[in-house]
Amino acid sequence: VQLQASGGGLVQAGDSLRLFCAAFGTIYSNDIMGWFRQAPGKEREFVAAVTWRNYKRIYADSVKGRFTISRDAAKNTVDLQMGSLKPEDTAVYYCAANRYGEGTFDFRRYNYWGQGTQVTVSS
Repeated sequence: VQLQASGGGLVQAGDSLRLFCAAFGTIYSNDIMGWFRQAPGKEREFVAAVTWRNYKRIYADSVKGRFTISRDAAKNTVDLQMGSLKPEDTAVYYCAANRYGEGTFDFRRYNYWGQGTQVTVSS
């Protein structure tokens, strides 16, 4: 599957932004679709994920209550609605697909990656 992420930009603290991930190819029922981010000099970190089969959504503590992940099985898309953005949310955001069906929080368990989209939050 090929993933294409978009929707990043420059916003101010407190603003909202929506990221989009389009999947070209097959997403299987056991797949987990996730969003990760990577800031300069830091390791790639988990943001949110959704299980394709039963739409279970999981969030990192740092974004819980501010971000919402959603998926549209008919369109093969996975979106990330981000609210109350903070400067520390600044990073390149990646969407990814996990074919293992486990290891949700571990970026090394994700088989396919989109190209990343930059999100910059100014204070």
